[in-house]
Amino acid sequence: MRIRQTRRRVLSTLALGLAAPLLHIPRSYADEQLETRTVCIFEGGSICTSPTYVADDLLRAEGFTDIRHVFSLDWNMDFTTQADFTALFASSVILQAAAGAPYRVLTGLHVGCFELFANDSVRSIVDLKGKRVGVYARNGAPPHAFLSVMAAQVGLDPSRDIDWVVTPHSVEMLVAGKIDAMMGFPPQSQQLRDKKIGHVVVNSAVDRPWSDYFCCMLTGSDEYVRKYPVATKRVVRAILKAADLCTSEPTTIARRIVDGPYLARIGFEGGAKAYDYTLQAFQELPYDKWRDYDPEDTLRFYALRLREAGLIKATPQQIIADHTDWRFLDQLKRELKA
Repeated sequence: MRIRQTRRRVLSTLALGLAAPLLHIPRSYADEQLETRTVCIFEGGSICTSPTYVADDLLRAEGFTDIRHVFSLDWNMDFTTQADFTALFASSVILQAAAGAPYRVLTGLHVGCFELFANDSVRSIVDLKGKRVGVYARNGAPPHAFLSVMAAQVGLDPSRDIDWVVTPHSVEMLVAGKIDAMMGFPPQSQQLRDKKIGHVVVNSAVDRPWSDYFCCMLTGSDEYVRKYPVATKRVVRAILKAADLCTSEPTTIARRIVDGPYLARIGFEGGAKAYDYTLQAFQELPYDKWRDYDPEDTLRFYALRLREAGLIKATPQQIIADHTDWRFLDQLKRELKA
């Protein structure tokens, strides 16, 4: 007896890693000859980029047989020397592009993942003037870059008005009163809220203007995109399908993350509540906006803000012209209709 595979059932089993052979690939996909069956993906320090991590079965269904992941918490690493694709925070994308990084932005991945937590002395971004803010690195690391943009937006000079404290222990220092604010990202943000550590000043998933733009964006190395356009399109398709799964099957994706090595690699210690925090993150993050939001608008917005903050000299037009390739996204929007 043949069991009829519904779309939801196929997606669910794909997320569990059980149904790559069951995925039906339309003839238009299958007729495209893969130039390579190898792909390497760079993974950083937040579960918000999980679509790149959980897409392996979808990548296999697209014809890839050699799928590798490289993990690092060094935000400033040129991933193109280590991997073919990665998901980066929009401001980090622009900062590295302005410095000449050899990659192309291919699509937005999701909206909003950063939250600004602070003690009672900080009720708004303006209140950060003269305050101590914990970041794990400066020089444009994601929390530093995002908060610099926020500060410049309200008239502060982030290099002069904020006392940046570089530390890997921002949570402990916020609790001890040694800093006044910090940026959190999933699943750390969910844990901080649950434990009532500080209060949320800004949540980029819901607070405008930040919620109007992508937070993280998928990038591919210039060399891979140029040499392997068919493979690039299939990688983008698999990762966007994985993003859809984060919205449609959050419990499945959360279980896969918690049961795997990812949380340990990013240094998250959530204890018995790790699954709850992870699930909450997937339920809160808008992974379903890639069809609707314009990634070029995101780059234009953040590039302007970074110029205002004095962090880059390149214009938005230069960044967009030299470091984007939207042809794959344009095709996939037509193929992967909701």
